[in-house]
Amino acid sequence: MDALSLLLTRRSQPRLSEPAPSGEELENIKQAALRAPDHAALTPWEFIVCEGEGRDKLGSIFEQSAIQNDKSQKEIDRAPQLPLRAPMIIIAIAKYTEHAKVPRVEQIASASCAVMAMQMAAIAQGFNGIWRTGAYAQCEYVKSQLGLSEEDEVVGFLYLGTPSMDTPQAPGRESSEYFSHWN
Repeated sequence: MDALSLLLTRRSQPRLSEPAPSGEELENIKQAALRAPDHAALTPWEFIVCEGEGRDKLGSIFEQSAIQNDKSQKEIDRAPQLPLRAPMIIIAIAKYTEHAKVPRVEQIASASCAVMAMQMAAIAQGFNGIWRTGAYAQCEYVKSQLGLSEEDEVVGFLYLGTPSMDTPQAPGRESSEYFSHWN
């Protein structure tokens, strides 16, 4: 698949099964992340790859978060199952470094670009995934369990695996609704 086709047909896939990327395929995904735009070479990211028991560990963190945040029993029961929706999850973290020319938002954007690059690299190799955030990405308990500082942000949980079904194409959007031109 050429790069333009990849970008123009990209679509997340929440139905994922084994196998997850491994070996050279996983290394390609990691290297794609490390090529994200990075003003001043701050490398404002950290990634945690969760597989096997690592998904269970993440599920336990989600479950404790749900308990500590007074979620419903249904949400507490569901929390440890969430990381089991894919054979691999990459937790993407924006690691903030104070810098006069690189504001916090730009560092978070860099980590976000890394997530998209990882998903594109996965799709290019026959895998797919879905970028999830939600309450657990914003939860102080989850952040503390991941060893993050107050300034750091979980920009997403990238669920990766082999598509369990064909990924339907998204309807196109009219670019004129989102772009204006100043001539």
